[in-house]
Amino acid sequence: MNRNSGKVDTFKVNSELLDQFREAADRLDSALLSELTMNLHPADIAEVLSHLDKDAVAFSLDRLDDEFAADVLMEVDEDIRRDYLETSTPKEIAVELIENLDSDDAADVLNELSAEVREEVISEIEDEEQVMDIVDLLKYQEGTAGALMGKEMVVVNENWSVMHSVREMRRQAEEIDHIYTIYVIDDDEKLLGRLPLKKLLTTNLNARMADIYIPETRYVKTSTTQEDVTSAMEKYDLVALPVVDLAGRLVGRITIDDVVDVMREEAEKDYQLASGLSEDVEQTDSIWQQMRARLPWLVIGVAGSMLSAILIGGYEEAIKTLPALAFFIPLITATGGNVGVQSSAIIVQGLANKSLSTTGILPKLGKELRQSSLNGLLISVLAMGLSILAFNDVNLGITISLALFIVILFSSLTGTFIPLLLEKMKIDPALATGPFITTMNDITGLFIYFIVGQIVYSTL
Repeated sequence: MNRNSGKVDTFKVNSELLDQFREAADRLDSALLSELTMNLHPADIAEVLSHLDKDAVAFSLDRLDDEFAADVLMEVDEDIRRDYLETSTPKEIAVELIENLDSDDAADVLNELSAEVREEVISEIEDEEQVMDIVDLLKYQEGTAGALMGKEMVVVNENWSVMHSVREMRRQAEEIDHIYTIYVIDDDEKLLGRLPLKKLLTTNLNARMADIYIPETRYVKTSTTQEDVTSAMEKYDLVALPVVDLAGRLVGRITIDDVVDVMREEAEKDYQLASGLSEDVEQTDSIWQQMRARLPWLVIGVAGSMLSAILIGGYEEAIKTLPALAFFIPLITATGGNVGVQSSAIIVQGLANKSLSTTGILPKLGKELRQSSLNGLLISVLAMGLSILAFNDVNLGITISLALFIVILFSSLTGTFIPLLLEKMKIDPALATGPFITTMNDITGLFIYFIVGQIVYSTL
């Protein structure tokens, strides 16, 4: 049955399609469900299931054939998958799901289960080779190449002839959906290189692999972080990357689809940190989970605002004498916050794509200082002119312009320095693009503003 045949088009969930899926679930109509899913990709069905209740999801997955249902389950949100697995027995999970997944996906699913259920599921898997592969993957630390890799790959020995290699490749390929690269190993299973398919097809059948393989092969170790794996595959435009252990033995491969998932997760994590969320949350999470993620930075923001209020209160007499000073407080705080976020966003982006490192901080600060000086000069001159026109007070104009210039310089430098410092301390630098740097710049900006005002009005 070809579920993905026909015209390729952009899939969109609509109310009519959802009603049909609900109708199929309510009537337990397997024929209607089969008709609805006939030409849909697993990702499309997963998108539909995200709009249905638990009963409709369970009916839909139970009526799909095991292999296709497994593909759909790997596309749905973790919450939907967890709810479905909680209603399944260990044997059903093993036979209907795990045995139809690649080793890396199977290991990911098992990691979502409790230790007790995980052991029961593993005991129900009949394929001993698959069990060994999965158990091997489960021992690697999350976030490393070892935990990200899969065991499915085509491997040939350097001593094999072309004819023997082709027979072995045919046997290995029966268990693999997609073949990206052919890897060459020695008798100790150490990675030697790779073999282009074209070279294999155009070489004498009696030639040995040792004479035709390409030794230049990029690889990562099992302990390599998934961020470094992503950077390597992105930099060198790789669709697959071999993984070796500490002894250089080939133990797995990472494919581009795994890396895309990591990139998406990292982007979501950075966006949430920049938005002031202390942990990964989704709309479907409980109120308590969302509160726990949001509350810490809200409390910090309130504390920062209280400090700002106290600071403003300390200059109450100055504001009474010159009320116009209060009018420009939002200008100072907003500009400082915006400049700091802009600077930190550029640094965080550079750190994320590896185009920037934490070495040589002083040159980076120097460049930012030059750039912010030009911006600060233009903005401060503009602000001085507008404030003098509006209030006919030269001293006020000088205060606004000087304060803005200093605040822009300070905010640019902190926006550059703090992400680099956090990266150096092994803390996610995306933290610096959120409320952390905005709150800090609000307080320091106000302090600078009132100090400058005090100096200007006492000397001019």
